[in-house]
Amino acid sequence: MKMISSARLRKAENALFNARPYRDQLNRLLGRVSSSALEYRSPLAEERTVRRVAIVLFASNEGLCGAFNVTLFKKFLEVLDGYARQGVGDVAVYAVGTKLLGGLRKTKGIKLMPVPDAFARKDWTAGCVELADALMRGFLDKEIDRVELIYSRFKSMGSQTVLCEQFLPWKYQGEGDAVSSGIDYIYEPDAGTILDALYPLAVHATMVRALLENQTSEQAARILAMQMANDNAGKLLDDLQLQYNKMRQQAITSELLDIVGGSLK
Repeated sequence: MKMISSARLRKAENALFNARPYRDQLNRLLGRVSSSALEYRSPLAEERTVRRVAIVLFASNEGLCGAFNVTLFKKFLEVLDGYARQGVGDVAVYAVGTKLLGGLRKTKGIKLMPVPDAFARKDWTAGCVELADALMRGFLDKEIDRVELIYSRFKSMGSQTVLCEQFLPWKYQGEGDAVSSGIDYIYEPDAGTILDALYPLAVHATMVRALLENQTSEQAARILAMQMANDNAGKLLDDLQLQYNKMRQQAITSELLDIVGGSLK
């Protein structure tokens, strides 16, 4: 399992690192155009009173990954408790990953929502786009006031951080110097029309990035869990071997004592 997870980790890392340049450049472009169209306000960035919340909880479809899913579920319960203290009782949960479905079905105060069938077919990009489109429609129709993403962010082989990130209303997530470039551009047809096309792309890219981060973290957690299981199994074998040797030596000593005792008689 460790060798399999190592191969999957390399594949997941490549997918994550290959997706980052597209998202970063898209965010820079979106920030640059937004800075030139200060009077434009996208409906996807509209802040309003939070009464209905949707939470996308990423998890794994397989086990043997240590406390990976438990940590995600604890973060979800913290977020859910925070909304309960704020008086927000309408919480819809989209579970991407099957390992937490049992715990979510037992959690009170939430409404478990279906996810696109593309996730079951492991068509991750299509599933992310379909889910993001559904959430955008709900946000624009004012059926949802805020959308949160809970996932594990991959930092390194031994470090993954569970995050709760605001998905909608959308906020600029790029670097500041990319926004204030000091260059005056002319947009055709106009900046508002371009932003209407860019915002959905940025939302799609954010959803895909969260999924890739979570999948990479899952494989890293599984490698560590399998390494620990392998080490523990080795220690157990050593302890059992030592115990077997002691019992064998004890049996030999007992037989020798019987032989010596019989010869003396």
